[in-house]
Amino acid sequence: MVFVGVQTMFRLRLLFDNFTLILIAVVLAATFIPAYGVGATFFQWLTHFAIALLFFLHGAKLTRQAIIAGIMHWRLHVLVFACTFIVFPLLMLSLQPLIRPVLGDELWVGMLYLAALPGTVQSAIAFTSMARGNIPAAVCAASASSLVGILVTPLLVRLMLDADADAGTSGMMEAVAKISLQLLLPFLLGHYMRRWIGDWIDRNKSWLKSVDQSSILLVVYTAFSAAVIGGLWTAVPPLSLLMLGVICCVILAIVLFTTTWLARRFKFNKEDEITIVFCGSKKSMATGIPMASVLFAGSAVGPAILPLMVFHQIQLMVCAVMAQHYAQRCDEDGAQCTH
Repeated sequence: MVFVGVQTMFRLRLLFDNFTLILIAVVLAATFIPAYGVGATFFQWLTHFAIALLFFLHGAKLTRQAIIAGIMHWRLHVLVFACTFIVFPLLMLSLQPLIRPVLGDELWVGMLYLAALPGTVQSAIAFTSMARGNIPAAVCAASASSLVGILVTPLLVRLMLDADADAGTSGMMEAVAKISLQLLLPFLLGHYMRRWIGDWIDRNKSWLKSVDQSSILLVVYTAFSAAVIGGLWTAVPPLSLLMLGVICCVILAIVLFTTTWLARRFKFNKEDEITIVFCGSKKSMATGIPMASVLFAGSAVGPAILPLMVFHQIQLMVCAVMAQHYAQRCDEDGAQCTH
């Protein structure tokens, strides 16, 4: 019995890492102890500072060589960008008649936001490495996706949300202005400062990771506090959460199948296929949660990021299994995988 219990705990730790468990704890804290009044104002200002610091550090981490190298393997990057910013949104819009009646309007907005987000950086590279894919291409594709998404994501969100063309243009311009001031400017400043602080950043990547995670946790607490006060859990009952998980599983399966099929249809080798699958199918919580606090107002942030949080956990679990499967195939095939 003790051995079975240890095995169960070990499997749970594989599925839910420490950060995910802390994230769940933060959501529970915001549910039972939300920030009110002066406290909410304090957390909002602290969140703005944390987001600016987060994107400043992201800019400082990105080397000029990575930007230049990203241009070289252009066929792979075009396909990754197409899967991230075209295939995913079109798939979501095509499923609107099925998804929207089940989840409701608030979570549907979150699903559209999920579809418009850039891919992940750290986990996409980590899974590509684990699966023995094209690691340099993954670094370039993931970094470029994150950078381009700062401007492309708000445009896509507004295009999908606004039926009226004039209202859409106004909304897009306002969103781009906010993103440029609160996210892109710190990012560019951080990249400019890399010549002076780059070595220090590279030496301290391990503990600077905690800055990324702390920023996300802070945004989640602030967003869910406002959403809980605004009646989030009344509008999103447990059955809706269950259906959200099922829908995220189905969408991830479709996207994984599509990225794999496209990589093989365009005759990429196995290493490039692995990179395309892991970079083209994943959505970034590190970028998505801070950006949501800029694009959405008050209590709307919580429902907007809830699908992302659910999808993110599912993609980590599924991609971990896929990466192991790819690695085993590489061991069997030998010469086809060199990393």
